Amino acid sequence: MPFDLNHMCLKTKHRELRDQFPEHLSLRVHRALSWLGRSEEILEDNDSRFILLWIAFNSAYAHEDAFNEYATTERAVFQDFFAKLVSLDKSNRIYDAIWTEFSGPIRNLMENKYIFSAFWHHHNGKAGFEDWLDRFVASNRSFSGAVQSGDSARILSKVFERLYVLRNQLVHGGATWNSSANRAQVKDGAAILSFLMPIFVDIMMDNPNEDWGTPHYPVIQG
Repeated sequence: MPFDLNHMCLKTKHRELRDQFPEHLSLRVHRALSWLGRSEEILEDNDSRFILLWIAFNSAYAHEDAFNEYATTERAVFQDFFAKLVSLDKSNRIYDAIWTEFSGPIRNLMENKYIFSAFWHHHNGKAGFEDWLDRFVASNRSFSGAVQSGDSARILSKVFERLYVLRNQLVHGGATWNSSANRAQVKDGAAILSFLMPIFVDIMMDNPNEDWGTPHYPVIQG
């Protein structure tokens, strides 16, 4: 966890500043912190931690398209969100997380074919994905290019594409709880999310005048 950037620290900051926030931002932060807080209470259960942290991520960024299957529109939403965060990250905390804390786990994720969507499309008999291995190699080549150019936003987009597949495996019942078959990617995925999500939320609170979008499920009174 960067510095003391945990749930309680962020919640205290939110309470102090929320009256100055636009309603939509305050709601996003409040929801994200609620899931982040719960994830910190179950450190030994990486499956549950990962799911809770992904919900926190959804709370922070999601627009209406986020509730569709991962498609071109959703990829664009991811890219826009990450580009905005990186541009506003004046202390380079995201860069440091990518290059210092998690360079190894991130590379492990990218080299893992079991969280590459085209691999599963092919093995589930979906036409047009016989070339999944070529796609995998091309994706990793693109990732390597982002690494070489120091493009943190593009790296995040590539990593979260893989984490999205992992999210689907868990949420849609495609994995067994605490299974030995997917331990490495779940553990690494939970660790990466647990480090990045506090940074994401903190950057959002530091930039309340940015347009963070309207939550798809606003609070409805009555």
